[in-house]
Amino acid sequence: MDNVVKIDEEKHQSENEQADVLEGKRILDPKSFGFRMIAFIAFCWSFFQLFVVLLPINDVFIRSIHLSFAIALAFFMYPMFRTKKTMSSIPFWNYILAALGSLSALYIFIFYNELNARSGAWLQLDVWAAIAGIILLLMASRRALGPALAIIAIIFLGYVKFGQVMPDLIAHKGASIEKMMGQMFLTTEGIFGVPLGVSASYVFLFVLFGALLERAGAGQYFINLAYAALGRFDGGPAKASVAASGMMGIISGSSIANTVTTGTFTIPLMKKLGFPGYKAASVEVAASTNGQLMPPIMGAAAFIIAEFLGMDYAGVIMAAAIPAFVSYIALFYIVHLEAKKLGIKGELKDRLPKVWDVFVSGLHFLLPVFYLMYTLVVLRMSPQRAAFNGIIVLILIMLVQPFVKSLLAKNGIGFTQNAKTAISDIIVGMINGAKNMVPIAIATGVAGIVVGSVTLTGIGLILADVIETLSGGYIVAVLALTAVVSLILGMGLPTTANYIVMASLTAPVILGLSGDLGYLVPAIAAHLFVFYFGILADDTPPVGMAAYAGAGIARSDPIKTGLQGFAYDIRTAILPFMFFFNSKLLLIDGVNPDDPRDPAGWVWITNPLEIGLIFLMAVLGMLAFSSFTQRWVKVKTNIIEMLALLAITVLLMVPNVVADLFKLPHEYVSYAIGVALYAMVYLWQSQRYKKYKVIV
Repeated sequence: MDNVVKIDEEKHQSENEQADVLEGKRILDPKSFGFRMIAFIAFCWSFFQLFVVLLPINDVFIRSIHLSFAIALAFFMYPMFRTKKTMSSIPFWNYILAALGSLSALYIFIFYNELNARSGAWLQLDVWAAIAGIILLLMASRRALGPALAIIAIIFLGYVKFGQVMPDLIAHKGASIEKMMGQMFLTTEGIFGVPLGVSASYVFLFVLFGALLERAGAGQYFINLAYAALGRFDGGPAKASVAASGMMGIISGSSIANTVTTGTFTIPLMKKLGFPGYKAASVEVAASTNGQLMPPIMGAAAFIIAEFLGMDYAGVIMAAAIPAFVSYIALFYIVHLEAKKLGIKGELKDRLPKVWDVFVSGLHFLLPVFYLMYTLVVLRMSPQRAAFNGIIVLILIMLVQPFVKSLLAKNGIGFTQNAKTAISDIIVGMINGAKNMVPIAIATGVAGIVVGSVTLTGIGLILADVIETLSGGYIVAVLALTAVVSLILGMGLPTTANYIVMASLTAPVILGLSGDLGYLVPAIAAHLFVFYFGILADDTPPVGMAAYAGAGIARSDPIKTGLQGFAYDIRTAILPFMFFFNSKLLLIDGVNPDDPRDPAGWVWITNPLEIGLIFLMAVLGMLAFSSFTQRWVKVKTNIIEMLALLAITVLLMVPNVVADLFKLPHEYVSYAIGVALYAMVYLWQSQRYKKYKVIV
């Protein structure tokens, strides 16, 4: 274990500060009043969220208090402008803004009975309180998330108010200020609606679980395990980066945090072995961005998908599993091809720790993860209860861990010191969990404005007409337009907010237009479609923040890094098109023709052999597409081989479409042709590779 690269506390703190700087957070002196106040508020927030699991209260109360904590922390943690002074201290006016913002969010809690009694007949006090609350929420959003989401919300508010003067194509009768404020702030149709409710009930607990797991040491364990297992292969550190980022995706909902955590270790190693700086950073960025595809958290969007569709959360995980794992396997292969093209070998075996030793050293980190998944998938507990139980198991492990380490190391550390370490780790984990939740809670609150606007104006139907007109009635064009809109909107939005906006606007459009065109697809296919393209925005120039984080570590050009990262992620971009037309990739074999939006009408695939075949064919199809984009199998591909690889991708990933198009007796025929064609390309490449080696 001595060979395992360890991150000590000082380095770990440095990484956290680097992530904080990239996300615009203040860097305060740990001994300052401001730092301790933020820590106290964050701890109280985590304690509150655990408390309401044991003693449930009114959902509206929970949402109100949840947002109140988030707004207060946003004003304390994020400066209005990034100057040397504001980044290292909290100016006095932020205390005023935090207090006002927190009180405004509590308005619906404090006057709950009165607001219910006069529903629709709002007082001037209600209206002004709502206006102040929305303004303060948008100010907090600009600080915590950048200007993009706040601008989008303002545009929607303007559209709601001034719909009567809009162009005829998108015009509506408009709404009064009283009606707008009631919809957006004084009821559960806007800010305090479903997205914030999911954030307050499910998402917080899973983010807290991840923060505690990371504080316990699981993040470094995943990095060490990936490096020990894959470091000796060609391009080993890059492959370790992919594996570590995938595992970190289980506990992290942020592509930036993922990039900084694993990239600090993997990017320098990749550069040392011969990867150009921008490619080393791009591999890490692509891997970290795709970490949000990984169940069970999926960048916090999994819970909102389940809530929007009214389906079991375990069903979302099942549907998302194959595309997520196929995407990661393909990224492994891309890294392998890059290593082969660059002639990069792995680390010497004797310089690496033994895989078994590393694996055994962190088995206790896997226990709460597996227990969480067991309670979710097998016992079918609610996500809230499953996450709570997982947190309790993890806290018990964290209480015991220092004592076991001390006993094994025989370092003579006493009971008191070990107890202090355990309690300190738990408290810091709870504080970090709450801090990590601030952008998510703010994003879901602001996204509620968009949801409320869509409901109030009926813009979804208008947008459907616009997209149908632009697409000419072609379903591929509908999907392509939606993908482009998701990418554009995602350039500056956190994934969760981007998903909520697109799920409110375009997912219903996709379902409606596809139904009109004769395509009966499960609703989750449309929702995962917009979710995937929202994720890809994190490494798409010019605003891809994950690319900036990776470029900062590699000291490379962020635009070049982002472009290369997006090139690696092209394989992820085609997956949504594939599972839209072939729902078997989501383990769904058809829908109820009477109501394709009804989750109860979906026919789930449960045969293990069929699931294995679908997964294997999807993997081969994505490997073929990866070779197509990289123009390499064993040597550089020619034009005929590239066309063959593209055909293989279609044959293996949408065999139902091929079977219908060419009147094949069964989808398995498409599989057989695709595999045979892939074998021919590989043999052809092998012959060319032998000739190449003779020449060299």
